[in-house]
Amino acid sequence: MKKNLQLEKIRESTTVALSDRILALKASGRKIIPLHVGDPDFETPRAIIDKATEALRHGETHYTSSRGDRDLKLGAAEKYLREVGISYDPEREIQVTHGGIHAYYLALQSILNPGDEVLIPDPSWATHSNMVTLLRGRIKRVSAPAEKSFIPDIESWAAALTSKTRALVVNYPSNPTGVYPSKEYLQKLQNFAAENNLWVVSDEVYQNLYYGEKPTSLGAFPEAKERTILINSFSKSYAMTGWRVGYLMAPKSIIKNAVKASQNSITCVAPFIQKAAAFALSDAGVQKEAETIRAAYARRRTLVMRIASEYSKSPLKLMPPQGAFYFFLDLRFLARTSLQISEQILETEGVALVPGSAFGKEGEGFVRMTIAASDEDIEAGIRAIFEWVEEQ
Repeated sequence: MKKNLQLEKIRESTTVALSDRILALKASGRKIIPLHVGDPDFETPRAIIDKATEALRHGETHYTSSRGDRDLKLGAAEKYLREVGISYDPEREIQVTHGGIHAYYLALQSILNPGDEVLIPDPSWATHSNMVTLLRGRIKRVSAPAEKSFIPDIESWAAALTSKTRALVVNYPSNPTGVYPSKEYLQKLQNFAAENNLWVVSDEVYQNLYYGEKPTSLGAFPEAKERTILINSFSKSYAMTGWRVGYLMAPKSIIKNAVKASQNSITCVAPFIQKAAAFALSDAGVQKEAETIRAAYARRRTLVMRIASEYSKSPLKLMPPQGAFYFFLDLRFLARTSLQISEQILETEGVALVPGSAFGKEGEGFVRMTIAASDEDIEAGIRAIFEWVEEQ
């Protein structure tokens, strides 16, 4: 019997496969320090849960608009106008989605035809590439090595360009590296996209998790709106990963396509979840709690760097992330694959990490460590990693 050969080209998610192995180790009685999953260890703010419960009790349990709750779309529009200075029409330029991955799916589904090429930095989150393959597009990886702070220079973008290139994808602050470029660089990138008639797909799910100057949205430039597709979700900033709710912001021609793709993939997002998400964007108390979560990540980032300073003679040197909640640890000096390194640290130290090769060729020799974990686990984990390195 024939089957979808396109899925044969996509590897099983490294992080999901790793999680399965960790569960097996835990079942055998091993204590594992979980520094691998990009899932906030905080509870969803209670007020958001209460709003969802209230909506359930008021009968918000049936089909709703496939385009999304008006209050939620209005809240998203107000957020971007307030924080970024971009004005979006809630009815024609915003689509509510079943999380950030679904928003990305709708974005690509709306612009790609089979064989179209998409430029994606290397390293980057695996789903950015896998989704292109799933939709029968072609991936062109753009090198973003550590020596260039994991940001591709404009010349590298240009070198990857062909007559079949239709879009470029960026994710700042980045998963897995935590970097984001200057406003000047992003302006040059938008100029490059304009000169080559490319769509810009900007995954901004970590937009509000930063530790210095706030990162600039890819849509925040003159004349950029008509070629830029923005993706955001509630998962990271509000500790709502399991709620699966996000949104897509794009020109109305893209949203027109996205609505059709969404209607024929999920119908709609659960109405009680949308009511809770709209509340999250508008409630001052929730915003204050989200700021507290961001401050906790900043404190944990400092904790890791303080511990690293105690191992000043170690060949393992840490680059503090500018945003998101990951450290990308450089272990290339060991001359082993990142998969071998992560497996050895898991087996001998009980610390779960993600091999950098999961994010592309330029991630080889690195491992990703999350700080979306308890202070105790973070401290125990980073010390165990440094001590493991000393034994090699």
